[in-house]
Amino acid sequence: MTMHNPPHPGEFIREVYLEPFGLSARHLASKLDVSPSTLGRILQGRSGVSPEMALRLSKTLGRSPESWLAMQDQHDLWCARRSVKLDGVQRIQFDGLGDSGQPGA
Repeated sequence: MTMHNPPHPGEFIREVYLEPFGLSARHLASKLDVSPSTLGRILQGRSGVSPEMALRLSKTLGRSPESWLAMQDQHDLWCARRSVKLDGVQRIQFDGLGDSGQPGA
């Protein structure tokens, strides 16, 4: 199921963990063992959640690393669908292709 405008993980972290519990980004960064600027870029949506960060978030905040990565992927794919032009992209018809992947081979 495709989400409409899925949140960036940074937005999710701010709205679900930081704001409701009164946690500072600096405090969370120390618990994650990353610099405040690294976490700040994620919270601002300027950087994405990497597999390494997904492991850190999972241990610190909960949720599986896979769920953090899936959230990032959903956001990235939604953004790409809005900006990538696919007008010149064509589907390959695989029936009738030879071993070389070219028709008549």
